[in-house]
Amino acid sequence: MNNSTLLEYCMAKPGAEQSEQNQWQASQIKVGDVMFAMLCEVEGRQALAVKSSPELAESLREQHSDIVPCEHLNKAHWNTVFLDGNLPDSQFYHLIDSSYQLVLEGLPEQVRQALRV
Repeated sequence: MNNSTLLEYCMAKPGAEQSEQNQWQASQIKVGDVMFAMLCEVEGRQALAVKSSPELAESLREQHSDIVPCEHLNKAHWNTVFLDGNLPDSQFYHLIDSSYQLVLEGLPEQVRQALRV
């Protein structure tokens, strides 16, 4: 998996917008002004940060050594997934989809209606 493929996938989501987080040298992808994914480098490795429920976040970390708590974000909700690990591509897409859906559900109804999702 690589950054450009994941960025393209994220940006295809309705309402997705990209911004740069210079402090972390990362690309944040947001919907309704709320981040649902971040592409960054962690310890010299390309990585994806995604949001999930605390229970799922913990479960994923237990199941996959390439998934760890996110260094810069709330560790209960955010995981870092290393791109050079053994996860299948479909798992990255599923994690992005889940994170996007979780963020969408937390947006005000007006914002969701404006996005038409």
